[in-house]
Amino acid sequence: MPDPDPFWWRDAEPAKARKVEGGIQINSTRGPVARSWWSQRFLSVLESLGVGGRLSRGRSYARAGQIVSLDVDAGGAVAQVQGSRPQPYKVRIGVPAFGKAEWAAVAQALVDDASYAAVLLGGEMPRDIERVFEAVGLSLFPASNRDLSMDCTCPDFAVPCKHLAAVFYVLAEWFDADPFQILALRGRDRETLLEDLRARRTAALPSDPAASSGALADVMDTYWHAGPGLPERLAGAHTPPDALLDQVPRFAIDVRGEQVTDLLRPAYRAMAGEDAELITGP
Repeated sequence: MPDPDPFWWRDAEPAKARKVEGGIQINSTRGPVARSWWSQRFLSVLESLGVGGRLSRGRSYARAGQIVSLDVDAGGAVAQVQGSRPQPYKVRIGVPAFGKAEWAAVAQALVDDASYAAVLLGGEMPRDIERVFEAVGLSLFPASNRDLSMDCTCPDFAVPCKHLAAVFYVLAEWFDADPFQILALRGRDRETLLEDLRARRTAALPSDPAASSGALADVMDTYWHAGPGLPERLAGAHTPPDALLDQVPRFAIDVRGEQVTDLLRPAYRAMAGEDAELITGP
């Protein structure tokens, strides 16, 4: 007699995952995982590629710390995720890494616009950095399904499975803490990129110190003046120079019956050039 439901195992209660001691987990206990624009962009790219709709399957795994290990390197991320079986599943997420010539073009484009290099050297990710990659014919984030490969040793037929999805969530939170991890996936780690940017900026400086100082001397008279079309002083709310003292908690002691912050106000105003009497000693 044939089985009335040959796919009964799909409706079976899934086995509970084995608990991992000291596993890698995300800090977000509820709501969105990604906080920074670049992590949000990473997850939105996955959604556009048809992956995001199944990411929620791995959220509980990511929050429970089921990831045993995770390494991010040029070309992808490799992880071990503990499921219900004794042996952790092996997970791999692949993204094509750029070659030396491609990264040289990116680095030069970043240096050509000083604002990009300054933000990167400050440890942040420029908001429109994707335009830099696009200008040299590259894409920072996966542009199509061909730019993203996913593999897991678990028997689940769905892609991504919950083990892959859990790794995506952890990656998004890692990207929040260190945006250079995104660049590492494409083949350039933090130190190598920053060293390249510094070297290119140094090479772009004038080689003749006298010429450099002479050019600066020529503009010193107007250095602090607004350029054409700009007002000498930008309009905006005026912040009193002693406003910071309003945020200071009350000191436990007074000085001759007066608050310390009140005694400091004349000095703050004087340093700002406003009319105020300086504090003098007795």
